[in-house]
Amino acid sequence: MIQYRFGAEGDLTAPSDDRLTVGDPRVIDFLAKLARKLLAPAVARRHPELGSLGFFLRPAELNRTVGHLQRDDALVFPRGNVFHIPPANVDTIFVYSWALSALAGNHNVVRISERSATAADTILTALNEVLADADPVIGRTQRMITYGRDDKVTAALSHWADLRVIWGGDSAVEAIRKHPLRPSARDLTFPDRTSWAALSAAGWRAAEPAQRRDAVLGFTNDSYWFDQAACSSPRTVFLVGEDTGDVREEFIELLLQVVDQRGWEIDAAMAVEKRVNAYGLAATGAVSSMAFPANSVTAMSLSAVPDAPRRWIGAGAFPFAEVGSLLELVPAMNRQDQTFSHFGFSRDELREFALALGGRGVDRIVPFGSALTFGSLWDGYDLPREFTRLTTLVE
Repeated sequence: MIQYRFGAEGDLTAPSDDRLTVGDPRVIDFLAKLARKLLAPAVARRHPELGSLGFFLRPAELNRTVGHLQRDDALVFPRGNVFHIPPANVDTIFVYSWALSALAGNHNVVRISERSATAADTILTALNEVLADADPVIGRTQRMITYGRDDKVTAALSHWADLRVIWGGDSAVEAIRKHPLRPSARDLTFPDRTSWAALSAAGWRAAEPAQRRDAVLGFTNDSYWFDQAACSSPRTVFLVGEDTGDVREEFIELLLQVVDQRGWEIDAAMAVEKRVNAYGLAATGAVSSMAFPANSVTAMSLSAVPDAPRRWIGAGAFPFAEVGSLLELVPAMNRQDQTFSHFGFSRDELREFALALGGRGVDRIVPFGSALTFGSLWDGYDLPREFTRLTTLVE
């Protein structure tokens, strides 16, 4: 699991012929030990997002995933060789992608970005510590590598792969796809996505003060981890109901309090960039008013729902728009939309919204605080099954 670094030659010895099975006990044992490392209090305090990752890798969760893969109508096998290219802006995503693939019994190579931050280094340190006592097959079949912009290495790994997993923006996906795969291989892509938040005015007013504060705390975690640049972090807040001014005012007031108490900070450069982007929206007529109560929070009023920005504006930038019901948002949603986080709605309201979308947009509808919680169902894919292949057997 050592993080290998490659120079211009791009030399890589492919993993050996070691066979792993779907739900291989050696892999489960390795991932479970990694989970314990990540759940250690000292690690979780430094990097709270690693606590969520550790929870995802607990044996109970791993065994549940393996059980999900079993079928009555087919035999389930590993897909083969998997090449993962995760993004640099979300340090933990490479582990989720790799762990599910390893759990499916695949040989994996994961390219770790040279721009990854300290959380990635912490994960790699934990991986190597666990590797020391792991079955040798883990080290022979699972590789984390780092190399610069080297088309030769990328092309070689692409040719080696049965499945190539590409995370990143549209341009990153297009750049990697220039390197051909074998005819029998395929890509699993995670391109640019946009996510939203919706707040029911009626539900907010009916909630107890503690519930409102918990909702804002969850929204803050969704928004400020990864500087609001994660694909599942909300870009716009839709206030659903009539005369929502009081709800917006209280929501922003609580947001300022929670951000201050949690110690989330926006540096001066980010604050300036955010302000420039906000004024840019205003210049197009998309924003009718804006407020800068602190560097950490920028609040804007959208002129209309279709004006909701899909691009990243800056950490702590929140356009607001008022609509009468969730159904009014349906025409504005499209296939780029990923996560729709919510507070104060009934299950029937959310189900009606999802049925009206009809799969044309939004892959996840989750409560505030769960937008960044990774699941094996992601971007509309059943990831564990994407990492396997099936053999039908008819007697």
